[in-house]
Amino acid sequence: MQYDLLIKNGYVVDYASAREGYFDVAVQNGMIAAVESSIGGSAVQELDASGKLVLPGLVDSHVHASAWLGGSYAHTMLVKAGVTSALDMSGPGTSVLELAREYGTGLNLATIEYVRPGHTVSSDDPSSAELQQLITKVQRQGSLGIKLLGGHYPLTVAATARAIRAAAELGAYTAFHAGTAAHGSNIEGMLEAVELADGNPLHLAHINAYCRGTVLPEAEETELALKALAANPNISCESYLSPLNGTSAEIIDGLPGSMVTRRCLKTGGFTEDEAGMEAALLSGWAHVNYPQGQEMTLLTGEAARDYWRGQQTLVSVSFAVNPVGPRVRLATAKKADGSFAVDAVSTDGGGIPRNVLLPAGLALVDLGGLSLQELVAKISYQPARLLGLANKGSLTAGRDADITIVDRLQRSAFATIIGGQVCYMDGKVLGRGGRIITTAAGADYVRSQGLEPLVVDLADSSLLQKAQKR
Repeated sequence: MQYDLLIKNGYVVDYASAREGYFDVAVQNGMIAAVESSIGGSAVQELDASGKLVLPGLVDSHVHASAWLGGSYAHTMLVKAGVTSALDMSGPGTSVLELAREYGTGLNLATIEYVRPGHTVSSDDPSSAELQQLITKVQRQGSLGIKLLGGHYPLTVAATARAIRAAAELGAYTAFHAGTAAHGSNIEGMLEAVELADGNPLHLAHINAYCRGTVLPEAEETELALKALAANPNISCESYLSPLNGTSAEIIDGLPGSMVTRRCLKTGGFTEDEAGMEAALLSGWAHVNYPQGQEMTLLTGEAARDYWRGQQTLVSVSFAVNPVGPRVRLATAKKADGSFAVDAVSTDGGGIPRNVLLPAGLALVDLGGLSLQELVAKISYQPARLLGLANKGSLTAGRDADITIVDRLQRSAFATIIGGQVCYMDGKVLGRGGRIITTAAGADYVRSQGLEPLVVDLADSSLLQKAQKR
């Protein structure tokens, strides 16, 4: 038989089938045709994966790929990092689709729409009717649901609860950067978010971001977060392993528009105003995300200050505020039944330069924090389940041929294969286009934008399923 693609001699690691060892992988018509110790026959394209890991395609459940955050660079950066599917975690959704059409590298990309006072809702206290109208609108425009930007741009406590409830009633995907008008982006805000969910499904974004030691010692905050997750199975979450966060450097009336940015400045000993932001950039505490070639890089000092000023402060910025202890603990913690306390490891990256699923994840394996199969569970299988991608996240016959080939020594992607097509290999981006992960409600709109929809039923999402079992 002649296959479309044959991957030979790689070390296959698959969590779903518990397969681990040296196998060949055959691909036909965009699907995995066989995984066997030795596969004969020929192929249109054959890859020798000797000395490399062959993993199910990486699924990053928290990235940024819109004009507001991440930008066009996200597509190149993600595929080079080995990512085959991802969730853009804020939108605007129409911008995500526009950039995917123009700059796509083959990715499967989902998006959710931000809920931001003065932008997508009228105030910090929108009514249930206004929230329902927003959710229905964005579902029809291809988004899976909404994200509450509480830590950055908070709603009132009551409006936050209304938004989570409205999304649940409409079957939408709901994520939350914890924080309201009453509590910030810290352990208090995280615990408040769990309470406000009131049993409804909620993706609590980057759980490690609430365990930075700003209220209690970081280890105590981490254990409080884990205890809350164990008691509330309706909450799904991911954590990321980079020391860097990401936020907005926009200045509005002399002050950072984002509350997270203000807290990061305070943590570094800088004033929470325009002068403090400038001083933080000059000192190296703040890093501007700066476009260079087809990617974003980090810039500090006078060059960062000048770029920030030149862009009228409308740039994203990173601070090294994530302690290592919570990052490692939350990535590896398990519940009493042996399941992971935190569903997935993400990056909060995309067009923000911290796409470290492979380098940080494999370092954690080398330190004994996770086995290879457990790492695959956290960066492929379980995030695919979160998004309702039932046919992804596993290297078994009949599943989608989304595959990441990894240079184990370099802890980096050698090749990224999406739907059987080699979209990146050995330093070269080869993919074009891609698919937008959407529901049936948004499929026609996605097509109208010149893109191919990948329709999912959110009833298959582990986010909604966990809440139903509560």
